[in-house]
Amino acid sequence: MIEAQSLTKRYGATVAVDNLSFEVKPGKVTGFLGPNGAGKSTTMRMILGLDTPTSGDVRIDGKRYRDLRQPLTEIGALLDAKWVHPNRSARAHLSWMAASNRLPKNSVDKVLDMVGLTEVANKRAGAYSLGMSQRLGIAGALLGDPRILLFDEPVNGLDPEGIVWIRTFMQRLASEGRTVLVSSHLLSEMALTAEELIVIGRGRLIAQSSTAEFVERASGSTIKVRTPQLDQLQAVLQQQQLTTRVEAGDQDTKVLYVDGDVTTDQVGELAAAQGVVLHELTQQRGSLEQAFMELTGDSVQYHAQDGAQPAPGVAGALGVPPVSGVETVSGPREDN
Repeated sequence: MIEAQSLTKRYGATVAVDNLSFEVKPGKVTGFLGPNGAGKSTTMRMILGLDTPTSGDVRIDGKRYRDLRQPLTEIGALLDAKWVHPNRSARAHLSWMAASNRLPKNSVDKVLDMVGLTEVANKRAGAYSLGMSQRLGIAGALLGDPRILLFDEPVNGLDPEGIVWIRTFMQRLASEGRTVLVSSHLLSEMALTAEELIVIGRGRLIAQSSTAEFVERASGSTIKVRTPQLDQLQAVLQQQQLTTRVEAGDQDTKVLYVDGDVTTDQVGELAAAQGVVLHELTQQRGSLEQAFMELTGDSVQYHAQDGAQPAPGVAGALGVPPVSGVETVSGPREDN
């Protein structure tokens, strides 16, 4: 279990993480979400003792990271897939990690096999693709068979097969009772992977809840109805003070949507009482992406204007200065 209490990190006058508290419990994959500059990477570095909090505290199963005698056996992490020395082979890199943490030699072959790198284990890490480097980083995180795992953007560079693999792999690790915290910008993938969410913006906690609760709270739900007696059903629903709207459907048909706190059962019973024939009655929920945009809109650090301003990453690559009036974090790295 990971427990953060009032974590704050300042770089000069800039606050990267601001009084942030949360818990990451075992048995579930917890997604760690936020816009660029939200403080996710800084928070993960503070969990691992790589950055010292300005104030506040974070515990790993009740201990600070610096107090762990064999860290790899308690918490494993992938923060940067390319930090491996390029001239070392995957096997040599993992063997060094195992020796430095007094781990058995056979743990190296075990994790290489788990991540699918056995056939290229003696190849220089510098020749690896980003996807292969991600797998090597995951192998390093698993080397000590820890109960707690942190992954920062683990699907970067992976092909579709690799993305499905890491998704099911993280879920399996959580099902074994491990604590799994994963940060990612791929919201569609997080919707499939994470059962719980921690969402931050500008270093502050925005929400911590189940993924389903987060989506429902932010975007609500809508019931879609197709019926040849649309006008009759709409009148019945409006008599019940329900909000309805009609939109064009396929093949010049019209579709009735019912918004608000109402279930398909209630709509179906109202239709049946009036003898209205239903061709479709389904509940539609917003996506994680829609909910995320709704709740983090005020926390986005960089905004494009009318499509004319390059995206932040593109702007940086082209040497375009930051958007006027936006404060940037000054520190040893760019946070995400």
